[in-house]
Formats: sequence, C-alpha cells, structure tokens
Amino acid sequence: MPSAAEIPALLTSFGITTAAPHRREDATVWDLELDGNVRRGLRVTLIHDARSGGALMVWAHLAPPLGDGLRAAYRRLLQWNDRFPFAKFAIAEDGRPTLSVELRAVDATPEQVRDALARVLLIADALVSETAEWIWIGGKVPPDPGGERRNRPLLAGAGDLAERLEG
Repeated sequence: MPSAAEIPALLTSFGITTAAPHRREDATVWDLELDGNVRRGLRVTLIHDARSGGALMVWAHLAPPLGDGLRAAYRRLLQWNDRFPFAKFAIAEDGRPTLSVELRAVDATPEQVRDALARVLLIADALVSETAEWIWIGGKVPPDPGGERRNRPLLAGAGDLAERLEG
C-alpha cells in the first residue's frame, strides 16, 4: 500500500496536481479537481486511512443537492449501483449524489489507486448526459472550452478500463 507520504508523488505521476493534504480524524485527505474526457472539474477526495483495516477511498460529488426529484434520483442511483460494479452511488447528508470507489488500504497498489481515480472520472463521463439536469441549469452540457485537459497520464494509464466499467 502506498503510504500517505508516497501519495503526492503517485498523484503527480498521474498528472494530478494537488495542494498539501489535510488530516480528518485518523485519515489523510487530498482534495482534487480532475478532468475526464467529457466531464471537467470533477471535485474528488482521496482518503487514506492507514489504520488496521483502514481503506483508501476515492469519493466524488456527482452533482449539487437534489431537490424535489429525490425519489426518482435515488432510484437512478440504485440502478447505477447495479450497472457499475466496484463503485458505489449514494446520497450525502446534504443531499448531493455521490460516487465512491473503495480499496482495502493494506493491499492497495499504485495501479489500483490510479484505476480507482480513473474509474470515478470515467463513470462521471459515462453518466454526464444522465446527470446533466442535476449539474447545469436547463440540463444542457456546456460546450467544451477546448484546451488541454488536466491529468491526461491518469486516464492514459488506465488502459481499457473504460470498456470494462459496466457489469
């Protein structure tokens, strides 16, 4: 398992820039902003809990808090839990839909960390049209502003993961 001290270099190798981590209880936490092929600026949190039995978790808010359509949204999240193995969809306390990938910290390898981060981005990309109404006013995906996307090595290193996302 990569140690908390090794994570920044690992993130850099994936083309991810990050500020210094912060501590939350017994975990070290990095707040990231990642670009997928479609979805840009996805806010992702990488949580490293090195305690015995701890986890390494990649966690992302997919959209702002859900309003009146909560029941339909919840049903959609449950369907996505079936559709995408190795990922979990939920609703945070503040009503925001979330997506997470969890690794057993003691066994996590740098490749698994890379794949977990890439999995979150690729799933967000795959669901961009289905989540557009939650994210953007009018439910319309904004035009691509062009320019270089951040963290290209992350997605490039994930190989054929995009083809293997769905169960």
